[in-house]
Amino acid sequence: MLRIHGLTVRYPNGPRALDAVSLEVPPGIFGLLGPNGAGKSTLLRILATLQRPDAGSVHLGIGTGAPIDVLAEPARLRAQLGYLPQDFGLYPTLSVEAVLDHFCALKGATDRHTRAAWVDALLSRTNLAEKRRVAVRALSGGMRQRLGLAIALAGHPRLLLLDEPTAGLDPGERRRIYDLLAGVGEDVVIILSTHLTEDVRAACARFGILHAGRIVTEDTPTHALAVLRERRGPEVTLEDVYFAHVPADDGG
Repeated sequence: MLRIHGLTVRYPNGPRALDAVSLEVPPGIFGLLGPNGAGKSTLLRILATLQRPDAGSVHLGIGTGAPIDVLAEPARLRAQLGYLPQDFGLYPTLSVEAVLDHFCALKGATDRHTRAAWVDALLSRTNLAEKRRVAVRALSGGMRQRLGLAIALAGHPRLLLLDEPTAGLDPGERRRIYDLLAGVGEDVVIILSTHLTEDVRAACARFGILHAGRIVTEDTPTHALAVLRERRGPEVTLEDVYFAHVPADDGG
C-alpha cells in the first residue's frame, strides 16, 4: 500500500501545484487522470524522490517489513522504484541490449551472468527480443516507450511510476503497454499518470482525477460510470465522468 497524506507544493508567487493531496493506493494499476498542468508530473517527481514537497508525507508498505518513509528514506525507496518519466533520454547510438545492460547494472545486477539473465527476461517481457541489437535511434515511438518500461521494470520494483506512457502512441502500441502492465506482479503498486480516459478504462482498477492540484474524485471506473448513468442515462462514458469534475476548457 502506498499512503500519501497532505502533499502540498507551493509556487513562489502563491499558487499551489499540489494542494493537500491524499491517497491510499493498493497494489495494482491506479490511474492518475487529469489535464495538462494539473500537477500529475509534480506528484510523480515527489514519489520518485526527485522533488520535495512543502508539506505532507508518503509511506510505502513493503511486505511484512517496516514501511518506507519516502521523504526521509529516499535511498531505501529508490531500491524499490521503477520510474518512467514523460521525457527520458537514451543513448541513441547504443543498441537496445547495451542500454538495458547499463541500467540493469545501475539497478544492482553487477554480476555479468545475472545481468544477462535480467536483460533477456526484460527483452522478452516487452516484446523487444528481436530488436536487441538495433540502435535506439532506429526504434519507433512505441518501441522506445517499451524500452523505457523495460528499464523501469529492472530490479523487480515494488512501486512503478509511469508519466504519460501512452501519449502519442497508436492504438496497437497502447494495447501492448496495457498488456505489459497487466502482467506486472500483483504486489506492485503502479501509478499510471495520463490525460486519456481510454488508459483508465482499459488498464486501471482504480483512478483519481487530479485537477488544479487537488484530487477531486477517486473511484473504480465501473462504479463511477454506474453512478453517473443513474443520473444521465446509459450512454454515459468515462469521458463524461471526467468532464463532470473538470471543466471542458481545462480538458488538456
